[in-house]
Amino acid sequence: MLLVADLTPIGSSDTASYAAYGRIAALGGDPYVTTPAHLGGVYAHLVSDAWRNTPSVYGPVATWWQAVAAFVGGDRPWLTVWALMLANAAAFLGTGYLLIRVAADPVRAALVWSANPLLIGVLVGGGHLDTVVAMIAVSAVHLARKARRWHADLVVGALVGLVCAVKISAALVGIGLVWPLLRGGAWQRAVRVAGASMLTLTVLYAIYGLHALAPLTAASHMVSEPSLWAVFEHFATALAGPGGAEASVSILWPALMLWLAVAMHRHVPTEAPAIVTVPFVLAFAWILTAPWSMPWYAGLACALATLFCELRLTQMLVAATAVLALLHNSGGHGW
Repeated sequence: MLLVADLTPIGSSDTASYAAYGRIAALGGDPYVTTPAHLGGVYAHLVSDAWRNTPSVYGPVATWWQAVAAFVGGDRPWLTVWALMLANAAAFLGTGYLLIRVAADPVRAALVWSANPLLIGVLVGGGHLDTVVAMIAVSAVHLARKARRWHADLVVGALVGLVCAVKISAALVGIGLVWPLLRGGAWQRAVRVAGASMLTLTVLYAIYGLHALAPLTAASHMVSEPSLWAVFEHFATALAGPGGAEASVSILWPALMLWLAVAMHRHVPTEAPAIVTVPFVLAFAWILTAPWSMPWYAGLACALATLFCELRLTQMLVAATAVLALLHNSGGHGW
């Protein structure tokens, strides 16, 4: 693990973007306005052309994580990247330890997460923030299934808000926790979890201001290639124009995600708590249907998969992650 964390990041150049955003924040700038191109210098040189003129699409907690690494690295981007890689590896190991402690089958948890060479390559070798997302999300889901008192619900909600302030896509975890509570008639618990998460997220984003959400609007319309949505968008553009194609994709993919999540949930063990399985199927369906989907996004679903035993869905998840890893790998280019 330490050896992988000490290598040059592989699979994408995202860690270079993390370092640049961290450097902007460490210098007192606003990464939600200032782009790596505006930063200039050696940090900007490392960022790939596709992202050099893009402000940060990550939450404030991710920005502080990156800023600490940049504070350590100073004007040496290699040291900033190394600090990010080591911190990410520590998060991966911490998540693995937690999963082994709380999973229904510790051996399976170790095989799916800690000893999974695919995840080690994608998450640790790539240095992606999705490792941190998985760590906080697993903590929230585990606490939610064990919660018996009202203050535990507030902690769960705070963790959900915290993880959404790393990557906003983690809101799927919050939805997956609240929905079973509502269906089970636990309205007060649902309100406490939802309220605490919204309050935490609002406070964290308020430190930068609402403009920190602006980059997310542009990112939400992106379609990765190769992707079936890219094919759909090509033909939809020819028929309805760019605006019509964009609107069609924006409507269709969430509907498809929900349908697929419901279909998958029919195959989970009935004895498994819905407060665990619903976040899992939502996270799994998301990486299969989202227009912009990368292999490291599967980290969240893989972590949640260890909390209950279902072999077929786990095998499908690993296969989907492997396919995405083969399709979306820059070989380290952009550095």
